[in-house]
Parts: sequence; structure tokens; C-alpha cells
Amino acid sequence: MTKAKILVIDDEPSIVKLVEAYLKPEGFEVLTAADGTAGLKSARAFKPDLIILDVMLPGMDGIELLSHLRRESDVYVILLTARTEETDKIVGLTVGADDYVTKPFSPRELTARVKAALRRIQTGGGGRVETPTLAFRHMRVDSGARLVTVDETPVDLTALEFDLLRALAENRGRVLTREQLLEKVWGGEYFGETRVVDVHLGHIRQKIGDQFIVTVRGVGYRFEDEPL
Repeated sequence: MTKAKILVIDDEPSIVKLVEAYLKPEGFEVLTAADGTAGLKSARAFKPDLIILDVMLPGMDGIELLSHLRRESDVYVILLTARTEETDKIVGLTVGADDYVTKPFSPRELTARVKAALRRIQTGGGGRVETPTLAFRHMRVDSGARLVTVDETPVDLTALEFDLLRALAENRGRVLTREQLLEKVWGGEYFGETRVVDVHLGHIRQKIGDQFIVTVRGVGYRFEDEPL
């Protein structure tokens, strides 16, 4: 079985060594880079399955790197941010990060998130039985082609955005809590904050319009479109 490839981009040698010490024994192939420019070059050449990316990097910072990366790849990205960098977390998720971990972090937690994310990627969203195509009056969600169309116009979603929208569409008319969405999309071992759901759904709404995803205050989210 091919080893999953992980790229760690961080300028702090102690953190890089710590992450390597936990990931390599799990059987992952790990490559590291110490600045944004080298990180982007490595991402293009190494073609990792997952990237662990520090926000604060010399030269090109993590947010700028991520912005460049998202123009050409939907590789799963976990941001590393300092505890006080709340804006960086939100900006990073909006630009296209899939998850974030706050420094100082538990290497065991980071490893668990990496393993859960790779399982989700390798099984196409958790390995559950899926309806091949969900057809509604205005939207089609094709799980086989991993394609969403709105009024017959294709919508460009990241892999995680597709899984999140599909989870809601599969439960049309039913309210799903953030915790339920985290379990369905990120996996049962997710340890992070539920805010990642809000940010990613905001990104999806920008692409498909506001009418399909309804916020039920204090509860969660509901997908609305008439089935065919």
C-alpha cells in the first residue's frame, strides 16, 4: 500500500521535529519546508495528500501560500496558528484551509486529525453508502463525478465543500447540528472547534447562493430545494 504523503511547512525546527517524530512512525512519508516560497515549490513537486501549514512564515506567509495553492489544488490543508491569531484562523479557512490547530498543540491530537482526514479523503467522505446522484429542482449533486450544478451551471467546490453540501442535501429538510456535520464530513475523531463548519458553509453559500442552506439559530443548518 502506498504511503500517504504529508508536507509540513513551518519555520520552527523544534515543531517540525516534533511533528515528524509523531507522523513517521505512523507510516507516513513526510517532507518539510521552512518558508513559504520553498513550501509552495515543495507542494507542487511532492504533490502531498495533506499539508500542515504554519500561518507565520518568513517571506510568503501561510495565508498567501494557501491562496496560491488553492488556484491549482484542493489538497487537504491544516493550518497551525498561534492562540491569539483569531483573524488568521478565519481568513485561512475562508481562503481555503480545511481545518486549523492552535499552538501550542498536542502532537497526538494533530496526528489523530491527520489520520481522520486521510481516511475521509481515501474513502471519499467517510466510506458511507451514498446516493449516486441527488436531483432537486435547482441543484444536482453527483457523487460519482463529484460535481454540483445549480440550474445546470457547474459550481467549483473543494473536496471538503462538496462533502459538506452533500451531507446536507442527503438530509434535505432535516436540521443537522454542527456536531453532526463534523462527524459526517470531518470524521468521528475530530477534536477541533465547530466554527469550521460555519466558515466552510459561508464559503459554499458564496458559490451556490444563499437560498439552499438555511441557518436554524441555536440548532444548525438545513438544506432546502424541491426534490425531483
